[in-house]
Amino acid sequence: MGGLDLRHHTAAEAAPLVDDLVALYLQVYVGGGEFHSEDRYRRQLAAHMSRDGWSLVTATAGAELAGYIYGFPLPAETGWWAGIEQPVPSGFVAETGRRTFAVSELLVQPRWRRQGVARALHDQLLSRRAEDRATLLVDPENSVARRAYDSWGWRHVTYLTPSWDDAPRFMVLVRQPVHAEPRA
Repeated sequence: MGGLDLRHHTAAEAAPLVDDLVALYLQVYVGGGEFHSEDRYRRQLAAHMSRDGWSLVTATAGAELAGYIYGFPLPAETGWWAGIEQPVPSGFVAETGRRTFAVSELLVQPRWRRQGVARALHDQLLSRRAEDRATLLVDPENSVARRAYDSWGWRHVTYLTPSWDDAPRFMVLVRQPVHAEPRA
């Protein structure tokens, strides 16, 4: 990871970075169809950045964006769990605004992969969280990401298919407590 700078950003601090964030997203999901289109991602990013507690961590090498991760606390009245498959543990989808931190995106530029960048971004973001647990959605076909999350202490709970047009089916992962040391 030599030469990389990890930095936390609020939504206001991240506003000038939006075009770079979108460009990296499109590079990672090239050929991803409408679900991974620029327009849909810009809308998603804008909506997420408007949420209380939204946080971004970037990894840069000079002026180059090597990767980023962002998330936000789930509010008491959240649509995050819409489309969740049953059964889930009793109370699993109950939110308070301080219970669950949702990791929405973790992206690393292809030439920076397999160098610990994703892990460093992940750990930096979660290190400052006070929520009881964290959650994220991962494509079941993405075995590289699934193995990484498993090694970082995440566990698979169920599946979720968002209500968006052409939305894929995701695995729901949870990490509790947020600051837990990953398994060896």
